[in-house]
Amino acid sequence: MGIYVIRVPDIGEGIAEVELVAWHVALGESVKEDQPVADVMTDKASVEIPCHVHGKVIALGAAVGQMISVGAELIRLEVEGEGNLKDDAAPAASAATATQIAAAPEEKSKQSDTKASENIAIPAVQAPKQASAPAARPAARAPVAQARKEGERPLAAPSVRRRALDMGVDLRLVHGSGPAGQISHADLEAFAAGQGPVVGGNPQYVERHGEEVIPVIGLRRKIAQKMQEAKRRIPHFSYVEEVDVTELEQLRQQLNKIHGATRGKLTLLPFLARAMVLALRQFPQINARYDDDAGVVTRYEAVHLGIAAQTDGGLMVPVLRHAESLDLWASAAGIARVAEGAKTGKLGREELTGSTITLTSLGALGGIVSTPVINHPEVAIVGVNRMVERPMLKNGQVVARQLMNLSSSFDHRVVDGMDAAQFIQAIRALLETPALLFVD
Repeated sequence: MGIYVIRVPDIGEGIAEVELVAWHVALGESVKEDQPVADVMTDKASVEIPCHVHGKVIALGAAVGQMISVGAELIRLEVEGEGNLKDDAAPAASAATATQIAAAPEEKSKQSDTKASENIAIPAVQAPKQASAPAARPAARAPVAQARKEGERPLAAPSVRRRALDMGVDLRLVHGSGPAGQISHADLEAFAAGQGPVVGGNPQYVERHGEEVIPVIGLRRKIAQKMQEAKRRIPHFSYVEEVDVTELEQLRQQLNKIHGATRGKLTLLPFLARAMVLALRQFPQINARYDDDAGVVTRYEAVHLGIAAQTDGGLMVPVLRHAESLDLWASAAGIARVAEGAKTGKLGREELTGSTITLTSLGALGGIVSTPVINHPEVAIVGVNRMVERPMLKNGQVVARQLMNLSSSFDHRVVDGMDAAQFIQAIRALLETPALLFVD
C-alpha cells in the first residue's frame, strides 16, 4: 500500500489561494478516479476538484471555510502500489497538520458556546462515527405533562437547566418524573424526542433562547466582500422614474399569443435589455468599467449585460454577452439560460465575468422603490420594480394603466446626474412607445 497526495491545483489567472467550500468525501471513504472530492472557490467561480486515482481517504488537509494556498495538500489517500508521497515535495509538517485536522476528537465538538464561537472559522473535520454508536431509543410520545400552578418554577438541577437552554427547550413545558416533579436529563430527552405537550400556556408565546452560529463562507463570503467593496469605493447616486408600460404589456401578450408556442414566451426582461442597448448608444459613458486604482475608465461598444440572479447560495450576476446583437427571443433565451446556469453552477468563467452594466429585477417582489448596489467595477445598474395597475389621468380621463418604476444607481465619479437622468428617460421613452424598440 502507498500514500497518494492530491494538492490544490493551479487554477490560473494568477490565483494564489482558494477557499474550501465543500467536501464531497469523508475520512475512511473509498473514492474512484475522476470522482469529485471537494469544491473550492476563487474570486471568479467555484471549481470542482476531482480525484486522480482509486483509493481510501485517510486525511483531509483543511476544513470548510479555510483559505488554502495553491499547491498545498488538499487530501491524502491510501492506494494500491507506491503512491506519490515519496516523490512529493511536501514537508512532513503538512502531513501532521492534515492528520491533526482530520483526526480531531469528537469531544471538541461539545465545547462550550463561547469556545465554539472563538474557533468557528476553522471547525474540526471529524472521522465518521463507527457502527458501535449507541442505538437510538424507540420512538415514543413524551410523558404527559402535569399542569403546574401559574408562575410556578419547574424543579431541575443546574446542569439540566443549562442543557435545556442549549436545546432551546422551555422547562415549563416538560413533565418531571422525579420527586416533587423534578425534571431529569431523561425527562428532557423524552420531551425533545416526542415534543411533549404544553404545560399551562400556548407554546407559540413562550420565550425562546436558541442561537445558531453560521460561518460566512463560500459564495456568501464573496457576496459580502463584493457588496462591502462596492459601497466603500463607489459614491452611489440613485434615480427613480415611473414608466407606463401599458402598451408594452399589450405587445408582449400579443407576441406570446402568436409566437409563444414556437419561439418561447417573452417576459419583460428582454424588452428592458433591448431598451438599455439602444439607450446606451446615446450614453456610452454608462456602458463602462472604472478602474479606480489606475484612474482609468474603459468604455465598451459591446453590451455585456449582467443579469442579477438569486440562487440557493445567494446572489450571482451571470453575463449575457453581446446583448446588442440579440433580438427579443434570442435575448429571452439567453437570459433564461444564464440565470438557470447560475442556479445549477454550470456556467463557464466567461459567463460569470466581464459584464459592463447590470439589470436587476425581483419580479413580483420588486416593491415600489429600491436602491440597487452597483456591481463594481461597473458604473451603473438598472433596477426594475413590480408592475401594478393604477388609475391615471390621461387626456382628461381617468383610466387604468400598467405602471412600473425603474430604480437605478450610478457611480457619481464617472456619471453626472444629468446624464443618468437622461439615460433613464431614454429607456422610459422606448418602453412607453415599444415600436421604437424595433427601430435601429
